[in-house]
Amino acid sequence: MALPLSRAVELLSELAPLRFAESWDNVGLVLGVAPTGATPPTVERALCTIDLTDAVLDEAIARRAGLVVAYHPPIFSPLKKLDGTAGGGGPLLRAAAERIAVYSPHTALDAAPGGVNDWLAAGVGQGATAPLVDAALLDAGAEMKLVTFVPPEHTDRLRAALAAAGAGVIGEYSECSTHAPVTGTFLGSALTNPTVGSAGKLETVAELRLEMVCPKRALGAVARVMRDIHPYEEPAWDVYPLAPRPAPGFGMGRSVELTTPITLATLTERLKAHLGRPSLRVAASPAHRAGAPLRRIAVCAGSGKSVFDRAPGFDAYVTGELSHHAVLAHLAAGASVLLAEHSTTERGYLPEYAARITTRSAGALEALVSESDREPLETW
Repeated sequence: MALPLSRAVELLSELAPLRFAESWDNVGLVLGVAPTGATPPTVERALCTIDLTDAVLDEAIARRAGLVVAYHPPIFSPLKKLDGTAGGGGPLLRAAAERIAVYSPHTALDAAPGGVNDWLAAGVGQGATAPLVDAALLDAGAEMKLVTFVPPEHTDRLRAALAAAGAGVIGEYSECSTHAPVTGTFLGSALTNPTVGSAGKLETVAELRLEMVCPKRALGAVARVMRDIHPYEEPAWDVYPLAPRPAPGFGMGRSVELTTPITLATLTERLKAHLGRPSLRVAASPAHRAGAPLRRIAVCAGSGKSVFDRAPGFDAYVTGELSHHAVLAHLAAGASVLLAEHSTTERGYLPEYAARITTRSAGALEALVSESDREPLETW
């Protein structure tokens, strides 16, 4: 059974919504496939990998995969040339020639519930987990809050006009607003022609404070509504920027509050078994080396420094790689550090990811795990 490539991209973004990726990342469909005549491209098989290498592409061709899901974006830094070399888009050019699409979820899959970081956290042990850094987003239609004041009898007409201009959309709901009674005062000069009261006289009027969310792109249309529809000669209205709101369950890294504290040696053995590694690099604090228990563990797949910098106070930090000075800083704070190499903290999730893709597509897209993809660093 073949699945339209567009639908394959949709289901991948459903598993890991791209809006939760880090702003610096390059996620989504990295390489598409042009349609053949009027027929849109379809795929039957996807090959999941951490990195798109020549060996992985050879495997995708051999296994007839029309889509490579490469966790790391094969285009990350800007490409200055496409000359077929490894640094000049070589694997991508070959993929394009073979009509193989390439998709990258990267930090979107890190942030998603049930994604890479949840898999890594499961290797620590039983306990309560949560993102180390919550994802925070602004809905496209709710970047601003519009506030104005209007006589009660004019509220419905103004609300409808503001909604037509693009304000008041929250999810699948439109014309969303709140209003509350307030008292307004004004004193018009001799040059005014007030809708309520008289020029030169201090007026006190009953009004409604009307509030609606509003996208930035609609502000021009909102200004025209205030000019043409608001009953006042000089309407009072304000626009406030809104702060992003946390999205429950989404975010970078994971904290694990262990149900039963463990020693550093026990944590190390658990992670080696979970990651399939014979050894880890460990920076042990003096207290943990002496057997002090660990309860609060921070994990981050790949390179955790930028996430760990925003999550102080843990007993131990688990990631793929950290700089020498970052490790020293954690030791100075009394924490231990466990390093497993960058892609080793990610690759073990691929079987689970492939199974989820196949299930999500109801079997229409067969997802395989690359046998050629591997951690480039070895211990000799």
